[in-house]
This record gives sequence, structure tokens and C-alpha cells, in this order.
Amino acid sequence: MKSLQIVFLLSIAIPIGLRGQQSLYLDPSQPIDRRVDDLIPRLTLEEKASLLCTKAPAIERLKIPVMNGWNQSLHGIVWTKPTTMFPVNIAMAATWDVDLIHEVAATIADEGRAVYNYWNTVSGEVSNTGRQPVTITASGERIGHNGLVYRSPVINIGRDPRWGRILEAYGEDPYLTSRMTVAYVRGTQGDDAKYLKLAATLKHYAVNNQEIGRTSLSADVNERMLHEFWLPHFKAGIVEGHAASIMSSYNAINGMPNAENKLLLTDILRGQWKFDGFVVPDSGAVANLVRTHKKYATVEEAAAKTILAGSDLDDSAYTAALPKAVAQGLLTEKDIDQSLRRVLKVRFRLGEFDPPEMVPYSKISPAIIDSAPNRQATLRTAHESIVLLTNKNGFLPLDKTKIKTVAVIGPHADRAMMGIGYTGQASKFVKPIEGIQNKLGSSVEVLYAQGCDILEAKDKEASFAAAVAAAKKADVAIVYVGLSNQIEREGLDRTYLGLPPIQEELIRAVAAANPKTIAVLLNGGPLSVKWERDNLPAVVDMFYAGEEGGTAVADVLFGDYNPGGRLPYTVYESLDQIPPMTEYDITKGFTYMYFTGEPVYAFGHGLSYTTFRYDRLHVSTKRMRAGAQLSVSVDITNTGKLAGDEVPQLYYHAVSPSVKRPIKELRGFQRVSLKPGEKRTVTFTLPADKLAFYDVKKLDFVVEPGKYDLMVGSSSADIRLRDQIEVD
Repeated sequence: MKSLQIVFLLSIAIPIGLRGQQSLYLDPSQPIDRRVDDLIPRLTLEEKASLLCTKAPAIERLKIPVMNGWNQSLHGIVWTKPTTMFPVNIAMAATWDVDLIHEVAATIADEGRAVYNYWNTVSGEVSNTGRQPVTITASGERIGHNGLVYRSPVINIGRDPRWGRILEAYGEDPYLTSRMTVAYVRGTQGDDAKYLKLAATLKHYAVNNQEIGRTSLSADVNERMLHEFWLPHFKAGIVEGHAASIMSSYNAINGMPNAENKLLLTDILRGQWKFDGFVVPDSGAVANLVRTHKKYATVEEAAAKTILAGSDLDDSAYTAALPKAVAQGLLTEKDIDQSLRRVLKVRFRLGEFDPPEMVPYSKISPAIIDSAPNRQATLRTAHESIVLLTNKNGFLPLDKTKIKTVAVIGPHADRAMMGIGYTGQASKFVKPIEGIQNKLGSSVEVLYAQGCDILEAKDKEASFAAAVAAAKKADVAIVYVGLSNQIEREGLDRTYLGLPPIQEELIRAVAAANPKTIAVLLNGGPLSVKWERDNLPAVVDMFYAGEEGGTAVADVLFGDYNPGGRLPYTVYESLDQIPPMTEYDITKGFTYMYFTGEPVYAFGHGLSYTTFRYDRLHVSTKRMRAGAQLSVSVDITNTGKLAGDEVPQLYYHAVSPSVKRPIKELRGFQRVSLKPGEKRTVTFTLPADKLAFYDVKKLDFVVEPGKYDLMVGSSSADIRLRDQIEVD
């Protein structure tokens, strides 16, 4: 009797006009908009609200599958089993290789789909309904259930080197970040005309650049800087990359919390950029409007305000709050339908409602997860990301035939530094000392001494003595130093730019014992290593380099790989050189664009074991009208004895602007591989609109008539060739 009552109640919940109608929404041949429009009227208000949760339950009467949450894929799939672990995103940016990052994202996304296909098979639930977060197999193995929405990439700009999550993003420049963003999103979502491989989520929109107090702070940002510096990369990710999702950030901008920021979520995102995906507030952001921003008395009011402003999907608040908000007259069911339509369109594009055999990505085999080819891909990425910062008198590469003893020292030497936050598992992680040992074999003695930990030495006198003794016995000492989640991470900003004092002291002690000392940095944010630059023969930055990082840096140190990475940010000497972290106007002195001091290392800096000559800068026209474009070409020749990669960079500068403009601004780059003696012509296309600034009077980007300097070089500080054009 009870079951009959349930059936009766379900039947009366379905509008009478739709009973017995054909389920058009289940017909894969129909356009997605028609399918969504057919499905929404079949749902009750409570069901609609339940589908606006990232862990939306299955609605089996309508064959709607469980959404099963979201996942992370910053530098590899986060899962209960090992997946391929790539270098962190700041290291990806250091490759300055857009094609490579597209391949990396595609590889990671393949593994994401393969995980989905794997647990589909393990749980035996081809219908995609009713799954639990973890399946326990007959052998007792725990298999995590990953959905198809991934909260990556992080594309916030590294305005301030102290930002705790700088390692998750692509550096300090909007143009470099834009190119990396588009490559990553396209690689993640695939190139099928109908189906998404995964749904990428751009985060955190926008001006999310500080960890301390992030759930309640308000960033004061003027309109020009918002459009010129804080939004271009998000625009690229939406307009060019067609990201399916975007996450609003916890913070407010000029007093308006971003979860309910209509300017960002509706006027700009959907009005100007024509975004047709869904917006998800950061986890707990809706409730934070009550708890931390203290704008509203109830979650119902907060939920209604966010929906009306343009948010669509929440981790928890919407399911319970939205029906109550409708009952209270705070919003209408039609408002909920609008958000639901955006969410469902993405789910249909993921193929959740279609037979698996129709979705090309359902054929990706779990055998690719953590496979040998994928490990090769992460090794290549680690190779390309390593930046040779200092190399006096050709000290590197080391010649292993002339070395009998190597001292490997430091807190990172024997540490598996997999990343900080949103990091999966590695089946085999090559630590730095293992990379050296594997490289040298039994023919060279490798001495090891930790010297100290990240922040301290338990027995400093004995630990330092062991490090000094190893250094004295060795032909060369390699000291692996850097940061960790004790210093930088989500929720924690850095308070200084140098190495932790104990590590700085260790390097100096080792260098005093053996002048042939190399510093290798493992870090997310920039490390001010001025003393090391000035006093050591070589400094190398390997960042957090993923599971093959130990192999990659050993290859670089001993000359089996010629480094070509470039810094994606400025390395300042000290905090005295930059404004306070609460200053969001970069024209006050942040980034290479407005910094007038002398950096330790400049944005775009990176050395090679070979040399490159720049010749024959050619600009297609010296006078250009607004709306036109020109090409800039330059010949790059490898003048050294080794094959290597060079990254020519195109910058511009407005000569006599009516407003304060950047000292120089990146507008093109290309990573090229050249054999000894080989020459290649590199060509950049420069549309006039890429010379524009945001005019707060016209509320639009404007190309100002006048002269513009064009500069091509190996870094922002190493300009090799110049020319000038005039815009009419």
C-alpha cells in the first residue's frame, strides 16, 4: 500500500500535460536546447533544487544520473589510485610552450575519462545512476567515483609573490596566462563537435589573489585595472577556450561579494563574453554571505541573491534553501529554471544522458592511466619547465666523466615533493637524490646529508657538520632547497621572499666548504636568491616538478637535456621593492609591467647551454590604422655547439600615452628548438587592438593614436632588437 502511495504522489508531481509524452530529452538525435527544454517541466521544484548541487542525486523515474560531485586536475587527476603526476602549473607556465600544455591537459583529461570509465565498469552501473563516492571491490580495493566536472585550471594572476596559491596558476602576466588557459581548457574539454571529454572550470573569478582573510576581504580595484589586468585571461578562457564552467571567488570586489556580483556574472560574463556554461560559487561561498561577509541574515536570502546575480550550481546550500526562498518570494521558479538550464546543457554535452557507445570518450581505456607514455609526457614537461637562472663561466653542465664524488644536500634532496594541494598519488616518484644516483650509477660516489629541514634543524650543529663534511669530500655539491606547504599553500600567504633562514645558512656553509656548489630550487612562488646568484657558480629552478622531476633535473645538471624554461614572474630582491599585499592597483609597482627597480631575475629570464643570435627584425608596416594588424618577424640562430630551445618574446610600449601605461607588455612568444648553426624565422601577429587600453570614459578598450615601441628579446630585461610603429 505504501509503495502505491509513493507512485501516486510521483504521478501527481508531474504536470498533467506531460504524462505519456515521448521523452524527447532522452533522444540523442535532438538538439541539446530542445532536450533541456523538454526535461525541465517534468521536474518538481524540489527536484530542480536538488540538481543545482554538485553532488546531485539520481532521479531514477526520469533516468537522470547522479552528478557525483567534481574533481581536480591541476597537474594530474586526483583519485584513490595513482595517476600520472605532472609538474605544478607554475612550472607548466615556465615552459612557455602552448602546444605542450595542450598535450598535457589532453593527457590528464584522458585519464579523467578513463577513471570514469573504469569505475563504471567496476561498479557495473552502466546506467550511471545511484553511485556512491567509493566502491569496495571483492578484493577490498577502494575505487573512488570521479565525476566529469573538473575544477581546473586556476588562472588567477600572480600579482604579488607572497600569494600562497601562486604555484597553482600561470604567473604574473595576463597574456602568458591567457595562452596557457586556452591551451589547457581546449586540451581538457577535447575537440569533439558534440561531446565534452571533461568540463573545465576556470577559477577563481575574479581578483582572487590573497589567502589570508579570503572569505571576507574586499579588493579595491579600479575599473581600468579590472579590465586590463584582472579579466583578460578569464575572457580568453571563455571566448577562445569555451570553458564549460567558471567558479566565482570568495572575496568581494569594491564591496560586492563575487558570488552575487552581477557585474561579473551577468553583465560581463554572459552579456559581453556570451558565456553559455554554468557558474559555481567556491565551496561554501553562498553560506559565507551570511557567516563572513555578513550581508544577509539567512542562507535562503543569500541563495536567492546569488541565483539572481548569475550563479547556478552550489556544493550544498541550494538544495535546501532554494525551495524555501521561492516560498518566501525571494525569487521565482523561473529563476531556478534558468540556472538549471545552464547546468543541464553541460551535463548533456558530457554525454551523461546518452548511451556510452555514442560518446567517443567512453572508449578511453583505463590502461592509459599512469602508463609509460604518460610518464614520458610528464618527463618532457619537467624538462621544459626547468629554468637555468645562473651559470657562471659555463659551470654547467657537469661532466660526469671528470667527477668521482658528488655531495647531495638539503631538505628537498630526499623528499618526494608532489605538490601542494589538489595533488593525486604517484605510483613511483623520483626524488632528486634518486635522479642523481640513477644518472651516475656506481661509477660516482654520491654522499648525502640533509643539513636541515624546511624551517629548522633538529640538531643544527651536527646536521650542518655532516653537510659540510660531505661537501668537502665531493668534487661538486648540489643543494636542493626551497619551500613547502608550511610556507605557501591555500589559506596561507608567504611573509618573506627569500629562502627560510635555516636553508640560507645551510647554503652558505656548504659553499664555504666547497666553492663548486649548485643551488637547485623547489618552489611555487619566486625565491629571492640574490646571494646565491652573486656567490654560487650556478642556480637552477625546478619548481615542484612532478613524478619525474628528479630525473629531469639530473638530466639538466649533467647535460643530457639543455634547459630552455623561462620565469613566468619577476623575482624581487625583497618586500621593500613592492607595494603592500592589500594594494590591488598594479600600476603602483607590481609585475615587470610597472616595476621600476632592479629584480634578482626578470620576468621571462632563462639561460641555455648554447647561445642565440637575433637578426633582421622586420615589421610589416610602420603605420597602422586601428582595426588593422601587422606582423613582426625575427631571425633566431643557434650560434653555440649544442642543440637548444630559445623563447623569443615580443613586447610593446606606448611612447606618449594619455594615461599611465606599462613600461613594456608581452604580446607574443614562441618556443623554438634549434640545432647548432640552425636559423629560423619567427613571426608574431600583432592586431592593433592588442595595443589598446581601457578607457573609463568610453567604457571600452581604445587604441590611442601615436607611436609604439616594439621590442623582441630573450626576456623582459634582455631586449635584443627594437623598432617603432605609428598608429593613426
